[in-house]
Amino acid sequence: MVRVRAGEQEAFASHLTVVMEPPRRRRGSRPELADVARLVRRAVRGVVGVARAGEPVTLGSVLRAHLGVVGAELDVVEESWRGYQHVNVQAGIDAWVAGSGAEVRLVGVVGFQHRPFGLGELLAESGPHGQTAGLRPGSVARVNLPSGPDGRTTACVRCGLYLVDDGVRRSALLVRGPEPESGLANVTLQVVSTDPGHARDVAAAVRAATTERNVFRGQVLSFGGGDMFDPGQTLLTFHPRPTMDASRLVLPAATVAAVERQVAGVAAHKERLLAAGQHLKRGLLLYGPPGVGKTHTVRYLTATLTGTTVLQLTGDALHLIGDACAIARSLQPSMLVVEDVDLIAEDRGMHPGQHPLLFQLLNEMDGLAEDADVVFVLTTNRADLLEPALAARPGRVDQAIALELPDADGRRALLDLYRGGLEVDDDALGAAVDRTGGVTASFLKELLRRAALVAGDALPVVSAADLETALAELLDTRNAMTRVLLGGRADGEVLAAGPFVGDVGDVGDSGDAGDVGDVGVDRFEDDRFGDGPGEDRGIEVVESKDGRHHGHPGGGPG
Repeated sequence: MVRVRAGEQEAFASHLTVVMEPPRRRRGSRPELADVARLVRRAVRGVVGVARAGEPVTLGSVLRAHLGVVGAELDVVEESWRGYQHVNVQAGIDAWVAGSGAEVRLVGVVGFQHRPFGLGELLAESGPHGQTAGLRPGSVARVNLPSGPDGRTTACVRCGLYLVDDGVRRSALLVRGPEPESGLANVTLQVVSTDPGHARDVAAAVRAATTERNVFRGQVLSFGGGDMFDPGQTLLTFHPRPTMDASRLVLPAATVAAVERQVAGVAAHKERLLAAGQHLKRGLLLYGPPGVGKTHTVRYLTATLTGTTVLQLTGDALHLIGDACAIARSLQPSMLVVEDVDLIAEDRGMHPGQHPLLFQLLNEMDGLAEDADVVFVLTTNRADLLEPALAARPGRVDQAIALELPDADGRRALLDLYRGGLEVDDDALGAAVDRTGGVTASFLKELLRRAALVAGDALPVVSAADLETALAELLDTRNAMTRVLLGGRADGEVLAAGPFVGDVGDVGDSGDAGDVGDVGVDRFEDDRFGDGPGEDRGIEVVESKDGRHHGHPGGGPG
């Protein structure tokens, strides 16, 4: 060894002293048995590396190396779920992995798209041109899927191989998400293990964890029909649970009490009911003309039943009744809402030979166990279309409740609710109540909004003249269509308070009492109720331009 030391500096130079020392002997420099073993292992790895230099690493080779047995000797167990359950399957797998106590490695799959394969094909892989050729281990492909309201998402594995070693046996789980573009509509999980019975246990445990960790539980969801260019996907949308109390539900007290008793009352007393041998499953039908508060009543129930899973079917998603009922059964307590159920009274399924969707719904309701805490809430504008089917299958719907257009007290309550911070003269509100018989809540809401616009700079004060101007504007002939949309009548006349008599017109969807909704005009022949033009029935007879007579119950529009 050479050691260099700096000497003392002089004026223009410095000198160095070089000291030579003998080399030190390293400790442990003699060969040991462990050194020989390491040398042998290095030599073996080198030989194997040279021998396999041209052999590519495939997904099948990784799987076989992990299991260490011939693939034909192992049984493959498979579980499958509908595509919209992908996020729940991921939650179940994550929960099982976390609780397994085993060493788990997740291997991504490169080239899985448009390739039908499973663990059986991977284990039996042979040659570069086999069925699984091109499948290689790589990065894990994930997709973010909705898992809660307000944009909450969970990253879910699209295709991945979980290699599990618990010290006693080795297992492998292949999870694959739906690929509608490839004709694969379901989520699949395949399990194989060196212990023949363990694969079945793992598959069952993952299914149980999927149900237990289901992110749909206790949420408010609606089914959609999927994108027109992606018909294999079923869209399930999360919604924030509304906040609403009984003060915003302007209905007769007896009606509210009946609805609460049938829905919330059963849930509150379910233990006592079961002990007394009474069933929990129930069906409620809310019927009446558009705009009387059917949807708003459903919103109130949704806000009240905190912790209850709420599923809503409407529009182009009505053909998904089977899926919705399956979720409702598995996530009790639950409420399944089918709005405008009359739309499926005559509608058949998507494939020839299927029963009408209404019959399918009634069969699903009948198939529930007696102790199933599931409530079906159906709404309709056309109870007459439902009556034959409901009468042919008694007991599915336990109670039908009619919702009617608001009477004078109801209209006054709605005006008080909607005026918010507006300072409106009480006498003016009373006059408006007298002149708006038979209109819906949405008409009254718009009336106050227009009066506020008329008041302008005088806000928050709204004078009687402002309210009169707004009402005259809505009743003007130039606003005929607006009146129809808000609950008035095209000819500018109004209805006296009171329920509809006769059949409800074939009109749009249900409106909300308390929110802007639709309105229909109910028309029928003047002799619908017997002799004469209907004067004795409280029906105003209006002669149209074609000379025909039309009756409007109570003298106004629906």
